[in-house]
Amino acid sequence: MIYTVTLNPSIDFIVKVADFQLGALNRSDDDMKQPGGKGINVSRVLSRLGKPSVATGFIGGFTGEFIEQGLRKENIVTRFVRVNEETRINIKLKTGTETEINGAGPRVIEQQLEELIEKIKELKENDYLVLAGSVPRTVPSDIYSQLMEIAQKSGAKVIVDTSGEPLLEAIERKPYLIKPNHHELGELFSNEVKTIDEAIPLAQRLLDKGVENIIVSFASKGALLMNKDLCIHATVPKGEVVNSVGAGDTVVASFLAYLEDTNDSLRAFQYAIAAGSATAFSNEFCTKEDIERLVLEIDLTPKKRG
Repeated sequence: MIYTVTLNPSIDFIVKVADFQLGALNRSDDDMKQPGGKGINVSRVLSRLGKPSVATGFIGGFTGEFIEQGLRKENIVTRFVRVNEETRINIKLKTGTETEINGAGPRVIEQQLEELIEKIKELKENDYLVLAGSVPRTVPSDIYSQLMEIAQKSGAKVIVDTSGEPLLEAIERKPYLIKPNHHELGELFSNEVKTIDEAIPLAQRLLDKGVENIIVSFASKGALLMNKDLCIHATVPKGEVVNSVGAGDTVVASFLAYLEDTNDSLRAFQYAIAAGSATAFSNEFCTKEDIERLVLEIDLTPKKRG
């Protein structure tokens, strides 16, 4: 089973305004409300690919109820911990350029943190645990490291998609997969990474630390997959980026889904990049049909480790 953890979920309120005027009354051309948060996005994509998952984390109030009901409609099992304050609402304003206003999120007390830890203790050997997104201000900064230790003792494989200090701490525990973008990879080493070739030696250093798989995304320049056997650059298909929200989460979900089906990390990578592109090219998450169409446009090129 795949478990996803979202410590600070949200309702994503997506608003389209053709000609936004600051300080004036604006009327939306269209809007949409949906469950949000990186781990939740992973569960939603997995559901589209026919893969079951369990979504957990912290939710509260009527906004939390909205999220839970929405996920259940998509046949996603939910095991959230209830908190005393309301789950946040994130506003994503689309008006030529995309502007985001993210809420702070509810406070999490020690008892609620212990409840989440107890849920993670239920994982079994060969389960996957996806830890995705930022760590809220009221949660210990090493929470991902704590949850990794528990999951790995159970024999589960851990995927981490975050940045900064939580990612650094997670790397020390040798995760199964990390998926930084090229900016986040550079931040780990206080470097600027602009090209695939610049990313390779840095990714290799992370492999040397015990990370099993690394996917580094470069937006329109494609992505890099490295593990002990592979060092591969994937191109991305041509298309208009309509909505970048959730594209990276789609890559994580699709990689796990296709890896489970094929036991082939190279093919899983190819399909994951196609899936991420399919999400970016639409207002919704990817569909299997779009993935099958776009995967034909993904070129894979072996790279030298240096």
